[in-house]
Amino acid sequence: MSQAIVHGILMGSVYGLIALGLTLIFGIMKVINFGHGTFLMIAMFLSYFGVTTLGLHPYISLIIVVPAMFVIGYACNHFLVQPVLNKEADVREPVGALLLTAAVSIALENGILASVGGDYRTIKTSFSDATVSFFGIHEGLSRIYAFVLCIIVTIIFYLVMNKTEIGRQIRAVGQDRSAAKLMGINVGRTFNIAFGLGMALLGTAGVALLPFNQLYPTIGGLFGTTAFVTVVLGGLGSIPGALIGGLLIGVVESVATVFVAQTLAPAFVLFGFLIFLTIRPSGLFGSPHDW
Repeated sequence: MSQAIVHGILMGSVYGLIALGLTLIFGIMKVINFGHGTFLMIAMFLSYFGVTTLGLHPYISLIIVVPAMFVIGYACNHFLVQPVLNKEADVREPVGALLLTAAVSIALENGILASVGGDYRTIKTSFSDATVSFFGIHEGLSRIYAFVLCIIVTIIFYLVMNKTEIGRQIRAVGQDRSAAKLMGINVGRTFNIAFGLGMALLGTAGVALLPFNQLYPTIGGLFGTTAFVTVVLGGLGSIPGALIGGLLIGVVESVATVFVAQTLAPAFVLFGFLIFLTIRPSGLFGSPHDW
């Protein structure tokens, strides 16, 4: 059981980081990015080609993946999402933007599938098969590295959001975009940056996943669903909720494999999630009056 719990915490940290980008975008823009999982797949492919084509270490590929994902997110919001938001300026939860992100997701996923094929891909590193043992628990070194990377990035994200001017502007726009605009904040530019930052976080999660996870064009559906469950579990727009929700889902999913087949573990998680929603529909840290 202790092995399963540790494994769940390590995997849950990655879930939390994936959900962090999604909840940031929703918390600031009130837009649900249906293409979140697909963008994760793109980040993993960028890292994969960095490793296989350029010969980079998987974690060194961060210097390519993170800026590239930020630019992709910034451009996607500026040229696609923002024009729709402007048309739906008075709508609290823009359905048009949601459908747009779903359409972008379908187009990108099928474009990648047509370009590179549907084969499963993996990378081989010096630590791919390495394990660490402590107190009778055995865990893969790549998962431990992923956990450490996710913790470091989460701390950096916290410092950016709370200690920098752009972070304060993002939080101000999330709290009241009209008041922020009156204070001289460029709301459209802040939306672009928030979307780009969410994609950069997602890029880091993709790099963390690649050393111990298979890569294929439709992998986004798996992690995208988990991200949505994590965000709702933690509370829509709640950054602490996304992190804690990710850890909880990781632990529940891992512990479930002790009692049921591994293929049934996601169903076990979803069933527990539905029961939780009947008790607290607003999530762990969400307010029933916020959304």
